[in-house]
Amino acid sequence: MGGKRPSWLVQKAPRPEDLSQMAALLHQHGLNTVCEEARCPNQGECFARRTATFMILGKICTRDCRFCSVAAGEPAPLDPEEPLRVAALAKELKLRHVVVTSVTRDDLQDGGAQHFAATIEAIRCELPEAIMEVLIPDLGGKEDALQIIMAARPHVLGHNLETVPRLYPFIRPQANYERSLRLLARAKERGDGVFTKSGLMLGLGESIEEVERVLQDLSKASCDLLALGQYLQPTPRQVPVRTFIPPDLFSRLKEKAEKLGFAHVASAPLVRSSYHSEEAYQRIRESALPRRP
Repeated sequence: MGGKRPSWLVQKAPRPEDLSQMAALLHQHGLNTVCEEARCPNQGECFARRTATFMILGKICTRDCRFCSVAAGEPAPLDPEEPLRVAALAKELKLRHVVVTSVTRDDLQDGGAQHFAATIEAIRCELPEAIMEVLIPDLGGKEDALQIIMAARPHVLGHNLETVPRLYPFIRPQANYERSLRLLARAKERGDGVFTKSGLMLGLGESIEEVERVLQDLSKASCDLLALGQYLQPTPRQVPVRTFIPPDLFSRLKEKAEKLGFAHVASAPLVRSSYHSEEAYQRIRESALPRRP
């Protein structure tokens, strides 16, 4: 098992005022963030920079993945005002790059796709120059649901594979590796210049050879951006860390991914899928990849 956290995962404690100020704004607007619900280790840093990853479709997930601390159960009905509140707070924070994710809503016919589209459109109305990045669930593999989100024209569409195929039955029993990979490939095919993104957590018991095969699969799906980070057990209810991956191995995986053609790779123990997303987007926008009209 993983044991005590190594020195490279020790972080400076966040300032209480940074956390309380952002928490007050979120409460005022009646909004959730994955930063809080998933107990992200970078929450203090991001809140200090007055950024956050908004979590829509409520705060109750219909799945119960064994790595995730987001509450699972029977969700409440959709709040039609939620997209407007996200847009209002994004404007108040003067965000130039807005990241929106969600719980999984298998109870909804479209998996929440229309709600994502409404959120993108509401933010674009308030912040027409902002970059829109969405990190979506697998939508049950429904291509018409994916097309609803693509039609709203996000700049970046992310969907995390999270782990290697062998561990799906244990870590993500309600998900399907091939379905998730197919979603990323379809998004790239239909995206008219959209950049696609995925991420993996390491330290769940995977081998490096398995990780490298996933990177090859993502490369074949024309995925543009990749995030590799260390899994950290958020509460005792989730599976424990099997291995702490040293920084030099993250660096070697970054080199391998770049050789496979990824336009941007963030690979380090504390990397998360939306960590420093604005900087990553700016780098790839200036690259030779197709530009959005």
